[in-house]
Amino acid sequence: MNKEQKDFLNEMVTKYCIVKDIDTFTHQHYTIITRSGIEKIQAKEDINITYSLEHIGVAGVIIKAIATKGDKALETFGSASKDTSYSKYYAEMAEKRAMSRAVLKIIDAYRYGIFGEDESDEFKNKSNEGK
Repeated sequence: MNKEQKDFLNEMVTKYCIVKDIDTFTHQHYTIITRSGIEKIQAKEDINITYSLEHIGVAGVIIKAIATKGDKALETFGSASKDTSYSKYYAEMAEKRAMSRAVLKIIDAYRYGIFGEDESDEFKNKSNEGK
């Protein structure tokens, strides 16, 4: 992690009351924000998200999220299918993924190598499984 990434993460910890090892963890080369961390950021930044179902079928689900923060707006998508999710609740997983992406995109976290835990089953915190 370079200095710019460390500074951004430290700012997040302070600004959003992020608790390391509860709201974040490291996965290979990335910092991962958990669901609780995403919700803290969304609340503190007053990010409003609306969702729409873009596709539902036997192959999976795609949810569109439109996030707004003040006069800034963006749209992103979340998807889930048998190939991308251990959970069989594809619509719910797609919504969680869309939310994580929307929140992190609107605060520019991706450019610092920060991702949401819900974005990929590979990002799950293995140390919390079974708790």
